[in-house]
Amino acid sequence: MAATVAGTLPPSTDGVLAIPALARERRLVHGFSTVALGSMRAGPAASSPLTPSRKALAAALDLQTEGLAVLGAVHGARVERVDEAAGRVEGCDGLVTDRSAVPLFATFADCYPVLLFDPGRPALALVHAGWRGAAAGVAAEAVATLVREYGSRPADMEAGLGPGICARCYEVGEEVASHFPPECLQPSPGGRFLLDIRAHLRGQLSEAGLLAGHIHDLPICTRETPELPSHRRSPDGSRFACLAALR
Repeated sequence: MAATVAGTLPPSTDGVLAIPALARERRLVHGFSTVALGSMRAGPAASSPLTPSRKALAAALDLQTEGLAVLGAVHGARVERVDEAAGRVEGCDGLVTDRSAVPLFATFADCYPVLLFDPGRPALALVHAGWRGAAAGVAAEAVATLVREYGSRPADMEAGLGPGICARCYEVGEEVASHFPPECLQPSPGGRFLLDIRAHLRGQLSEAGLLAGHIHDLPICTRETPELPSHRRSPDGSRFACLAALR
């Protein structure tokens, strides 16, 4: 597993980061916003999912926003298929599509963005994975949904794990730790544990049939990186986003 980089970012364009291996995919465009573009949270009173910050992210990736599907994360394992402009899709933590006119969008603070790409179809999934979703198997459910809806083969898929809170920074109690295998936990003072969600998601994807060399990382810790929002560091409601689309 790649080491998490503390407080440093790879070169970015217009305040947007990308997973290098996925950035080379001709049929896929994706990016993660930084604080340079502002918070990506829409807020409960927003009349439209297209806030100025979200429009700036789309413009930086040269994507149209008319068909945008926004993931309404609920920290579960439900994954929905979207075939047309959907706005905010409630009650799920994963979206899949095979339509180039339907960009997928989700926001994060310490939870993990997971991208799945089937270059042969092509088809795309975007997942929001906090500890509850990771424990419930949301990444594996996204793989299964791509297989069911589009006939994708796990061995053909490419996956990317974006920025999220690292194991050094994610201290949890027994009530959370009990949902994870021992290899993803380290003891912490006071009977608590350090939880490695990234390692758990990688293992989940491998068990779902993805090849190890097809699982890629952008190993940046949100809590240790001021250019990215972190609920653990500053619980002010700020969010970064992942926007992804098929070409």
